[in-house]
Amino acid sequence: MNALESLSRFTVVVADTGDFEAIVKYKPQDATTNPSLLLKAAQQKQYQFLVEEAVKYAKGRPGAEAQRAAAFADKLAVNFGCEILKAIPGRVSTEVAAIHSFDTPTTIAKAREYIELYRQAGISKDRILIKVGSTWEGIRAAEALEKEGIHCNLTLLFSFAQAVACAEAKVTLISPFVGRIYDYYVKERGADIPADQDPGVASVRRIYDHYKKLDYRTQIMGASFRKIDQILNLAGCDLLTISPELLGELAQREGEIPRRLSPEGAKQSDATLLHLDEKTFRFMHNEDAMAVNKLSDGIRKFHADGLALQTFAIRLGL
Repeated sequence: MNALESLSRFTVVVADTGDFEAIVKYKPQDATTNPSLLLKAAQQKQYQFLVEEAVKYAKGRPGAEAQRAAAFADKLAVNFGCEILKAIPGRVSTEVAAIHSFDTPTTIAKAREYIELYRQAGISKDRILIKVGSTWEGIRAAEALEKEGIHCNLTLLFSFAQAVACAEAKVTLISPFVGRIYDYYVKERGADIPADQDPGVASVRRIYDHYKKLDYRTQIMGASFRKIDQILNLAGCDLLTISPELLGELAQREGEIPRRLSPEGAKQSDATLLHLDEKTFRFMHNEDAMAVNKLSDGIRKFHADGLALQTFAIRLGL
């Protein structure tokens, strides 16, 4: 048994990629994409048929060039999602553009559009997770969507306040960004951090204990890993989304790995019930300087990637 097989016994492994070949190779349960991954994949020759189909779709949409470019990005995301679903038994996450991070009604509308595009392609909404940024507005949108039976993956999650608010909103899944938390503190300290002191890992462990102790149904999917130790130290988390490079390292490492997180262990934690209204959420999140920094930075970067994808579309002749 290798480490990847061992991990899969108690954690759902999710591929963090738009590369079908990697998905087929490592056989994850689920997969997730974002504008950065889509832009990279769209420039590879083997995926040009998906790009061409998205261009054709966008050319038939009304509006100015910018609106058609946005339509291209939406359809491309769904095209990749449909292809990925042919290779996995579970779900694929498709992300609402970062520009809508502070707009609840538009986020809801875009999620419905994605679900409709998938429906037209013959894909049930039960196989789709709509990725939404973990802003207050995004969480409110996800809460409304969940009531419609549209399942959501709350991304760009860095603070405990975000995690608590997501659980209270009864979202399906959250994605705490382990690696970006780690990056922040490495830069702040000017030195690497030992594996047993990794603040990104500690953040997920705290959320896991809180959720399992209080019986929240929202699942936790650790994301944005920088090294194998971060993954191994979260073995037992509900899900982990892992890049092809790190999936390869896990597959090459022989031997079983121990389970680090478990519901039984979480029941022994000192987690207590919290309720966050908007004011409490905003203040509690604001008290975490790292989370404020990384959330705003993540939204800016995802927005820039989204714009780059649209620019790519315009060069194709929309």
